[in-house]
Amino acid sequence: MGSFKSDQNVSFAAPRAFGKRLKSDLKETFFPDDPFRRFGDGGGAVQRVKKVLKYFIPILEWLPKYNLSMFKYDLLAGITITSLAIPQGISYAKLATLPPIIGLYSSFVPPLVYAVFGSSKHLAVGTVAACSLLISQIIGRVASPEEEPTLYLHLVFTATLVTGVFQATLGFLRLGILVDFLSHSTILGFMGGTAVIISLQQLKGMLGLTHFTSKTDVFSVLHAVFTRTNEWKWQSAVVGIVFLLFLQFTRFLRNRNPKLFWVSAMAPMVTVVVGCLFAYFINGSQHGILTVGHLSKGINPVSIHFLNFDSKYISVVVQTGLITALVALAEGIAIGRSFAIMKNEQIDGNKEMVAFGLMNILGSFTSCYLTTGPFSKTAVNFNAGCRTAMSNIVMAIFMALTLLFLAPLFSYTPLVTLSAIIMSAMFGLIKYEEMYHLLKVDKFDFCICMAAFLGVALLSMDVGIMLSVGLALLRALLYMARPATCKLGKITNSSLYRDVEQYPNATRIPGIIVLQLGSPVYYANANYIRERIFRWVRDEQTISDTNDGSVEHVLLELSGVTSIDMTGIETLVEIHRSLHANGIQMGIINPRIVVMEKMIASDFTETIGKENIYLSVDDGVERCRDLVPKLKQTGGSDETSISFAMEQLHRNLNLQ
Repeated sequence: MGSFKSDQNVSFAAPRAFGKRLKSDLKETFFPDDPFRRFGDGGGAVQRVKKVLKYFIPILEWLPKYNLSMFKYDLLAGITITSLAIPQGISYAKLATLPPIIGLYSSFVPPLVYAVFGSSKHLAVGTVAACSLLISQIIGRVASPEEEPTLYLHLVFTATLVTGVFQATLGFLRLGILVDFLSHSTILGFMGGTAVIISLQQLKGMLGLTHFTSKTDVFSVLHAVFTRTNEWKWQSAVVGIVFLLFLQFTRFLRNRNPKLFWVSAMAPMVTVVVGCLFAYFINGSQHGILTVGHLSKGINPVSIHFLNFDSKYISVVVQTGLITALVALAEGIAIGRSFAIMKNEQIDGNKEMVAFGLMNILGSFTSCYLTTGPFSKTAVNFNAGCRTAMSNIVMAIFMALTLLFLAPLFSYTPLVTLSAIIMSAMFGLIKYEEMYHLLKVDKFDFCICMAAFLGVALLSMDVGIMLSVGLALLRALLYMARPATCKLGKITNSSLYRDVEQYPNATRIPGIIVLQLGSPVYYANANYIRERIFRWVRDEQTISDTNDGSVEHVLLELSGVTSIDMTGIETLVEIHRSLHANGIQMGIINPRIVVMEKMIASDFTETIGKENIYLSVDDGVERCRDLVPKLKQTGGSDETSISFAMEQLHRNLNLQ
């Protein structure tokens, strides 16, 4: 006989109280990082209050440790990103069909708020192209920025408030899991498709067109460009191409030598300055080169009284706020995490959501529109050697000085210059190599990416992202409804049991099937799991019919089953009943605590017998080997009864 290992180590403890289980589930769902562990590490009430404040207001954590040597790096980084923030602010405001000064306002207040509440050392705050275009596209459906500019601007401020409230709420409730539904493939395709349509839209500025379409799909944009050839201005095109080539050349230098990052960072500002001088001295408006126009001095005026909650527009405002909130969160948090990993650091996603929310709420009160963490500005901030979020404060200070004293100088900025800056930035967002990598590694992920890319480019931005997210959710549902199961075999000269498909040399155990389930068992997949187990038994029985021995034991290895519902329990009962009726014994191996509690509470452990629940595969196999001779002695000698039982098994399993 084999060396049987007692099952006395299997825990059949009474299920935990409901309150304890609920607390554990809520903690794992909303507080997986255990953020409050630091508050219980001793100290009096004052110390605990300080810890709480430091946790919710990160600047209180790093500011007392701040020193002059760190400030030198942050000062350089702050000045560098300011030089990028000015042209980007004007450009992206133009993309959102907003007054250019709004883009500059948006680089003053939000960075100050983020520096106080943000957890990333490297993230640089600013406006982004994708959200700018989304705002223009969705709000433009109910208010024309050309015909109703005041109403349009007020609705943008209101949408920014909705964005901020939604982001902050997600952070406070620790619901960052919602952002996780925007997968890497979705974001990659969305940003690529957005880059394509934004680049094509810049043909309006590059060619000096005065009339254009408000639609964003590729066909509408190209139709608008080529049906107005009479408006094309070659002077504007020549200037735009020269600036675009210059910007692309600086990007090429940066890619060849990362130490020259500052060349690429300063290039947009150089382009704006040169463009202003060029337009001023040649009187560009008389030669087909349109300029930004008047920019007034002064820091952000209060805009809280401009918020518009009219029922006629509220649905569009809420739609804009929710969509842009998720896109901005996904982009900002992903970028912050990417640069934190490079320094072997971590950022708190929920804190980031709160910080983004607060800066957009306060921004909507101070004439700003949606801001987040743009990749280009953050990359420049990181490469410039920033040490803390002080670089955002430095940028805000220099932006305030620009607004107070220098803003009118940028009124001569040619629109073609802004178009060249935007196009150059967009070229870097189309990640051809990453898309090809998806195609090689995971075809379904590539389809998700292409759904976003083509949906955004050919239909609209919101439709494109919904198509991609829907396809990703469909894949997740397929994973849940068709979970992975496998048959285990024993690795030679070891006590390990592994998937026989992955390890073909793993030895089959005569008379015993060990099946591993790798997902929760619940109503959505219970029927599939039952049918799959019966198919394994039929396949094994076919093999047994051509060799010696028949299937007498089915062991279900459940260490990968994290949860089970009543449908799952009833399915296991049904499987046990069907197998037992056909002379096959079922065993359970290593159920986790949540699963074991459900089994005990539902009396499944009594139905199957506690002696048939094992701590390990090895224990189960040894026990089954000991039982095989006994089963044969009690009822297996009669060939007729065996044959009848096998026929019944085949009939029953086929019916299932």
